Amino acid sequence: MSRATYDAIVIGAGHNGLCLAAYLQRAGLSTLVVERRHEEGGGANTEEPVMAGFRHNLHAQYMEFFDVMPMIQDFGLEDLGLRTIMPEAQAGIAFADARPPIVIHRPDQPEATHASIARYSSADADLFAELKHRAGALEGLVAGNLYNIPSAATGGPDLQAEMLDAVFGDLGIGHHYIQKSPKQVIDELFDTPELRALLYRVTVEWGFPVDQTGTGVAFLSFIMWTVGNWKLALGGTHSLAKAMTQACYREGVDLLESCSVEKILLEDGRAVGVRDRRGAEYRASKVVASNADLRQTLLDMVGEDHLSTLWVKRAKAFRYGPSHVLATPMFCLYEPPAYASARWDPDIDRCFYTMVGFDGPEDTIRYIRDAYGGTVPKPAAGTWVNSLWDRSQAPKGRHAATGWYFMPPASALSPADWAEVRATYNERFLEVWRQHAPNMTSENVLAHKLYTPDQMERKNLMREGDFSNGEFSPDQMDANRPFPEASNYRTEVDGLYLCGPSAHPGGGMHAACGYNAYKAIAEDLGLPSPVVATRGY
Repeated sequence: MSRATYDAIVIGAGHNGLCLAAYLQRAGLSTLVVERRHEEGGGANTEEPVMAGFRHNLHAQYMEFFDVMPMIQDFGLEDLGLRTIMPEAQAGIAFADARPPIVIHRPDQPEATHASIARYSSADADLFAELKHRAGALEGLVAGNLYNIPSAATGGPDLQAEMLDAVFGDLGIGHHYIQKSPKQVIDELFDTPELRALLYRVTVEWGFPVDQTGTGVAFLSFIMWTVGNWKLALGGTHSLAKAMTQACYREGVDLLESCSVEKILLEDGRAVGVRDRRGAEYRASKVVASNADLRQTLLDMVGEDHLSTLWVKRAKAFRYGPSHVLATPMFCLYEPPAYASARWDPDIDRCFYTMVGFDGPEDTIRYIRDAYGGTVPKPAAGTWVNSLWDRSQAPKGRHAATGWYFMPPASALSPADWAEVRATYNERFLEVWRQHAPNMTSENVLAHKLYTPDQMERKNLMREGDFSNGEFSPDQMDANRPFPEASNYRTEVDGLYLCGPSAHPGGGMHAACGYNAYKAIAEDLGLPSPVVATRGY
């Protein structure tokens, strides 16, 4: 049962908020988490919104950070029910004309990936294998960037240039690549159109706009490291949230659900608690931290009257979307898709993530640019059929398929327009899916449903449907996220910290925002460091 006064209060039980709360409580601070919804997890949620027994991940799908996420090790989340599997065939693209698919396999199966790409180009297969190998060696560097408070000294362009020259320089990939966009890098390195189509989409899955100059280095390091490192959370991604919640309970954290924070309480310029919409107040003697997005935290909960002119301007200038805006289709199936391209490689039928509707790089780039530009793109998707590996996600003899459509920001369409998208877009996509997998007829689909960005905004408070709660661009990344004065998770309000994805490193199931917020709080309050010596970050 919650009480009125704590040492620390965390607003929001998304996975970053849960991470921070567990570390705070372990450090000896009595901690309360206040959650607006009836359950914890935020975007790590799995539900049965279409038919009973068919489980769908409404947002987060694949887990690429589990091998480096500190909380899993520090709190023994596997002992609390977190279970994963790593499919052999990781990312693939199938084609309507049944030409050979391209399938990227797990890092421990480089020969299979090489053979798949080599059907089109041995040179591209050789280069991809080499880049993937070198990116894998950067795991410690990537993890160190994720799980530390950013600074211009540790993530600036000079160090990026040094990294490129040192790691990739002998391949002709040097410091000048820093100024390139991911598309420019992909186009320059690879000749195979089919591979470029796949890599464009993999890049934007992570929110890096393919045309954004200055982010090409992210493709070479971060994207090449993550692709093929994807794990499936058994039982659905909510199992991560459940394990993190259990870790909080075990440490002694209090969690208050169905309680929406209206205001952050201030006294003499210091955050001292929160008030919910029913008028109940909860006090915090040392820390208030917000897992909510930047504008909600500063402009709504704190209020412009309590902020400097600079911070008000910064908060209002922070941009959401269009690069992270998704819609989630859900399909209840009799059989999983059987792709025409499988005659060349049956692994495409058991691929964890499969692109459908992109027959070349022009299709992919047009789709992305339409979505970013506010136009509903022609139907195409990245798809998952998680029940191929986890039978708990569908009834016996049936399958649950989920996907991601990229869509315009929520405000780009009217409520009536979004209703029309929900009513028609899945059927239009099924026509495309059937061209790639002939068994995807209406007789194979028991039911389906579409979850759109406007719904995501209302349900998870992801502004504009932006899963990262803030655009990925050089001026909103690393030591600039959300803006330079707030990049260390501290705010100008004493005792108030940011721990959500508006902070570095942004969206994704890594819990780094909460972990790094704890590091900042630990520095300020003299709490124990969370660093495990063997981890190195």
